[in-house]
Amino acid sequence: MARRALSVTVVTFTATAALLLAGCGGGWGGGDSSAGDIKGAGSGAGSASPSASASASAASQVTRPVITLPSSFQLTFESWTSSDAKEQAVLDDAKEELRAGYAAIIANDPDSEALAFYDTENGRSQSSRWIKSYTDKNVTVIGKLPAFDPKVTLVDSGDGRTASLRYCTDESKAYTKNRKTGAVVGNPEGTAPEVGYLVTLRKSAQGVWQNDSVTAKRGECAQ
Repeated sequence: MARRALSVTVVTFTATAALLLAGCGGGWGGGDSSAGDIKGAGSGAGSASPSASASASAASQVTRPVITLPSSFQLTFESWTSSDAKEQAVLDDAKEELRAGYAAIIANDPDSEALAFYDTENGRSQSSRWIKSYTDKNVTVIGKLPAFDPKVTLVDSGDGRTASLRYCTDESKAYTKNRKTGAVVGNPEGTAPEVGYLVTLRKSAQGVWQNDSVTAKRGECAQ
């Protein structure tokens, strides 16, 4: 179920494991671009520029895709709120990107337009590999997957268009289901159910925060 794959040094892959990953990164700092290494990270968002204000206004007018998940898969978000409006915008778009990804798996649609809306070109390539790790095996996702403990860092890059997000998921009640046989499988026994994520996001010209890269580390979080 984990969003992106780790190297085999972190996760042991088996042919029957339900929550297979799509090889895209190797723990914190892996992947195509690392939020942990972005210049200025941790220094705050800085004061809003006129261009940033205009971008925020444009973002509020963008028509976002409607994403629906079935009751058979309950993706929940715990404490994904912030008193900072900029951080909340990051959380809102990152949440929808994750919902779009699982909706694409359930719909058996690696070319989901909704997911493309919330991904940069680099992020889209990574997401497609993740979705295909399910669709190529003819499986969907069911159960419950809480996403919790989000932490946003607005990067002081000068243009206000870069952010990082760390969050956790708990896969203990999440499973895959074979579309043909109906077989339901969970993580192998002994697998840590908590997965920590590090996401790099870039703000589009329309003011949408899009996923640019995601790395994951199993066992990083504990609820």
